[in-house]
Amino acid sequence: MLARLLVGFGVMAICVAVHAIGVTIALRHLRKAAPRVHTFLRMTEVLVLVAMWVVLFHLIEIGAWAALYVISGAITDLPSAAYFSAVTYTTTGYGDIVLPASWRIDAGMEALTGIIMCGWSTGFFFAVVSRAYDPHGLPY
Repeated sequence: MLARLLVGFGVMAICVAVHAIGVTIALRHLRKAAPRVHTFLRMTEVLVLVAMWVVLFHLIEIGAWAALYVISGAITDLPSAAYFSAVTYTTTGYGDIVLPASWRIDAGMEALTGIIMCGWSTGFFFAVVSRAYDPHGLPY
């Protein structure tokens, strides 16, 4: 059980690093784009790009968990592991694919990681929208 927790914490750390790097890159690009964000259409474009960028972070993080399941043999094929990981990370949890009993703590850790990362993304997206409508305006 301790080994499973350590591995889970390792993948969680990867997810946090991916998110931190992704948000940092996004902020750098937003700062460069800020002087050009003056119209509704341009702001909508920026928000769509931010949403796409954030979803990309999550897909990479889901992929990290899926890779763990395949490499370790907990799930035999990548498409099934990716599907299981996506429904676990997002806490949808259909239950049509399950991990072996000894791995179930990892599924819980993945779900908790997904909650935290989705919360971070929501906060980031909210900050972008708030800055766009701030009377003092952009930049970030």
